Amino acid sequence: MSFGRLERSAGARPMSEINVTPLVDVMLVLVVIFIITAPLLASSIKLDLPKTDAARPNEVPQYVSLVVDKTGQTFLNDQPAAGAQLEERLRQSAALNPDTEVQLRADEAVSYGRIVEVMGMAQKAGLNRIGFVAQGPAAAVPAPTARP
Repeated sequence: MSFGRLERSAGARPMSEINVTPLVDVMLVLVVIFIITAPLLASSIKLDLPKTDAARPNEVPQYVSLVVDKTGQTFLNDQPAAGAQLEERLRQSAALNPDTEVQLRADEAVSYGRIVEVMGMAQKAGLNRIGFVAQGPAAAVPAPTARP
């Protein structure tokens, strides 16, 4: 009995080319889909709308600035106003446009009670849209480094 080496066949070598046929098939399907859907997206109904005075473009939203400083003094549109005068000016603003927004700016030292009082005046005058204006957080300033 002779023992010899077993002959091995070379076998299949790894394929180093990319088969682009499936890629081309997918791309052609996508092109066909876009060709079919593009006219559907672009089509719109052409209309000649009637003209009327009732259809006005939206006006710029109006607002009044109401400021309460450290001492509790109130300013409406940067003009001092207190008590009955403030209520009357708020009523006038509400009469001109009931959707007028009140932008309330108050110093952080002002008591909560004073702010609620001013808000009550605005609501009693008919101005129910009240926005609180606050300052965003300050940017972090790096601490100075000690130099040797």
